[in-house]
Amino acid sequence: MTLNTLYTKALSLTNLTIDEGVRLFNEAPPSQLFSLAQKIRFAKIPEKRVSWQIDRNINYTNVCISGCLFCNFHCKLSDKERSYTINSQELEEKIKHLRQLGGDQILLQGGLHPHYDISYYEKLLKTIKSIDPSIKLNAFGPPEISHIARLSSLTIEETLTRLIDAGLNTLPGAGAEILTDRVRKQLSPGKPTTSQWLEVMEIAHKMGLGTTATMVYGHIETIEERVDHLIKIRDLQSKRPKESPGFRAFICWPMQTEGTKLVERYETREISIVEHLKMVAISRIVLNNIAHIQASWLTTGRETGMLALHSGADDMGSIMIEENVVSSAGAEHKLDSAEMVNTIKEAGFEPWLRDQDYNPRVLTTSTI
Repeated sequence: MTLNTLYTKALSLTNLTIDEGVRLFNEAPPSQLFSLAQKIRFAKIPEKRVSWQIDRNINYTNVCISGCLFCNFHCKLSDKERSYTINSQELEEKIKHLRQLGGDQILLQGGLHPHYDISYYEKLLKTIKSIDPSIKLNAFGPPEISHIARLSSLTIEETLTRLIDAGLNTLPGAGAEILTDRVRKQLSPGKPTTSQWLEVMEIAHKMGLGTTATMVYGHIETIEERVDHLIKIRDLQSKRPKESPGFRAFICWPMQTEGTKLVERYETREISIVEHLKMVAISRIVLNNIAHIQASWLTTGRETGMLALHSGADDMGSIMIEENVVSSAGAEHKLDSAEMVNTIKEAGFEPWLRDQDYNPRVLTTSTI
């Protein structure tokens, strides 16, 4: 099969195989790969607009037993100097700050705490909703859901039901890294397996919960494993009930490894701008049933984020008020609302402020 035949197949939104995806990634000239991804992007979203969001990250605890080699943020419960759990006063201050900046959502994540069962997380969500009932909670992720279910002797469905009743709105795609057990056993020995991660998301979709999917690449994985990861996400999306939003967006970014145990054990390399843009493009091409692809500027920088908008991405994600995990491993990029708007305009697109459901929002503050 020639590259042109593969391009035609991709443009028809026909599912690509692993071998076909790998071939496109390895053999297609970057300019042609980016052009193909852009054609698919505009076939799905004809408007020359780019969405963005104002939310903040809140890490409710840094205590974690997962043992991820790439994480400098976590610590053991016995580390009394570093370990913490957020209190209600801190939550209130962070929510107030978010609202002052025009934000409407919290990305709520933490470690796999060895002692916190479902009752802690129910109280956490209810506390936030009591402070601000209208705030949207994009909280936890498959590893945390599996962990909570195990500690609480509950099924995944029972766990999600109780969390939804307590205030959970959507489930982020955290902890995916690479959905191959060979990689997961080496990088994140304490996290759920590939099948467990996918199971949580499949159940969430059946329950009508909106989610996202992610990939963290650029470490010990192969190109074949990257494409296999994408196909697993695509195939799971195809199983969702028609009335379920399923994966609303996909986000990939290169792993940040500065000062981590990962670089002590494995040889790593810096991911080039072109390679990242190729990953954005191949994500758009393979994930033919997911509407939105994010540009991942937080780890790659403003300029690379702008280029990603010409490589298949249609969303710039959030300005991310407070980020602790990837920044602890070397990511230093920041944008405020005005800078985000200007970035999108400079890239040649119309900025479009959205909520977590990709509905338009009107900013009611004077922050821009």
